[in-house]
Amino acid sequence: MPAGHGLRSRTRDLFSRGFRKKGYIPLTTYLRTYKVGDYVDVKVNGAIHKGMPHKFYHGRTGQVWNVTKRAIGVEINKQVGNRIIRKRIHVRVEHVQPSRCTEEFKLRKINNDKLKAEAKARGEVISTKRQPEGPKPGFMVEGATLETVTPIPYDVVNDLKGGY
Repeated sequence: MPAGHGLRSRTRDLFSRGFRKKGYIPLTTYLRTYKVGDYVDVKVNGAIHKGMPHKFYHGRTGQVWNVTKRAIGVEINKQVGNRIIRKRIHVRVEHVQPSRCTEEFKLRKINNDKLKAEAKARGEVISTKRQPEGPKPGFMVEGATLETVTPIPYDVVNDLKGGY
């Protein structure tokens, strides 16, 4: 039998619920508020069939462009041939979770503002740009002793006899 090409083909493991994650859906899923511009991860919940995105979008990160009563409009980049198209899809809240992709950036921004305020109080200007990690510092090797190693000449006749 040839393989089917249906909408949910090859999603047996992709859409299955995780180990000890089956059963009821936590209320947090429904009580979360999403705003336009938020980054969200599309993570399909196989238990809810309504508002389920196509398998291509599973595991992708997008930006919220619309919020409705039960669903969220997410804008996701999709590579088609040699170009990238910005696709706008509506996904129910059960299949979406807040993304942590901007977490590190927001923490760095807060930290940089704090550093700038401290520098301004001291009356100096600092750079908050990230610098690449440079080469490791050099060091001297202490207590090393030199040992000269010389090769022993190879003797074919003695080797055939079985030793020196």
